[in-house]
Amino acid sequence: MSTRPDANPELKLVFDEPPQRKKAPKHLADLSPADRKIWAKELGLQPFRASQVATHYFSHLSNNPEEWTDIPAAERQSIADALTPKLIQLVTSRTTDNGMTRKDLWKLHDGVLVESVLMRYTDRVTVCISSQAGCGMNCPFCATGQAGLTRNLTAGEITEQIVAAARACANGELPGGEARLSNIVFMGMGEPLANYNAVVRTLRNITDPNPDGLGISARSVTVSTVGLVNGIEKLMDEGINCTLAVSLHTPDDELRDSLVPINSRFNVREVLAAADAYEKKTGRRYSIEYALIRDINDQSWRADLLGRLLKSRNAHVNLIPLNPTPGSKWTASRREDEEEFVRILENYGVPVTVRDTRGREIDGACGQLAAAEKSK
Repeated sequence: MSTRPDANPELKLVFDEPPQRKKAPKHLADLSPADRKIWAKELGLQPFRASQVATHYFSHLSNNPEEWTDIPAAERQSIADALTPKLIQLVTSRTTDNGMTRKDLWKLHDGVLVESVLMRYTDRVTVCISSQAGCGMNCPFCATGQAGLTRNLTAGEITEQIVAAARACANGELPGGEARLSNIVFMGMGEPLANYNAVVRTLRNITDPNPDGLGISARSVTVSTVGLVNGIEKLMDEGINCTLAVSLHTPDDELRDSLVPINSRFNVREVLAAADAYEKKTGRRYSIEYALIRDINDQSWRADLLGRLLKSRNAHVNLIPLNPTPGSKWTASRREDEEEFVRILENYGVPVTVRDTRGREIDGACGQLAAAEKSK
């Protein structure tokens, strides 16, 4: 842990729990397969009912108990209510890209709002999900960061976003007909590693084979972090081996202290060292997320510094043209500055791509749709 004298004492500990409102109902997805059976027994059900419901939930993506024909008709609804209570309710959906991108706004049991984004490409379907309601990392250019942290989501609430996306794909709700959800990215609202236990349970729900989970390869799952070093170190020992994405946003500590305030605890050198250790342990190349902000972090000398930092590392840079939020002073870089940034990184042999800017027409920046709904 950093001992820098400028460390911000007001930043909460990485694994601190924010104040909770009314507790979310317990859901099958909150528990391991073994604990699901124990819980079912505690509820007065036969333990095997947990496995049956998990099969319907994860394998068949069914939220209609009337379809659960291996359970007695008179018991289906009560068992569904007990093991898979409704955790999220769709408030609104917005689409763009001829329907290929859909942003969903969900209301949780206590009225809290979170977002997910479903995106269909020619070769894959990706869902971007939220792990917290709001975010406590205080990054000033992020709509979610501006809202602050409301609370952590449960594993059930996170998993429900994914299962809802998988169901939408299976039902052919996106143009192109039926599809299989192939990729999950934890890049929605919140800092995933600040809600560690729920996120790890969700990762197991994603990667465990049917019927215990969705059976999606860990290689198709990306967990993003602003650089919580102790969280990265814990994650590398879980044996899940998903892809790590580090939201760096600038290679120098002086600017990063203001853009990503947690940098006062875990600086650039420490974050990259943790990412290197994760790559060595898991064999998975990591991603550097870099939101290009006009006249703030898009100078050629910063591209040069980033190139020198990454040239010998197994990392890929994902440049993100900033999606500006209403009333914000932050905006996207000029195209010529973006192109020069790419050119400099490529000269160092650093793999780099510019992210597809989907969703600007539908309040695509993380937190925008929830903020708009709250302001009504």
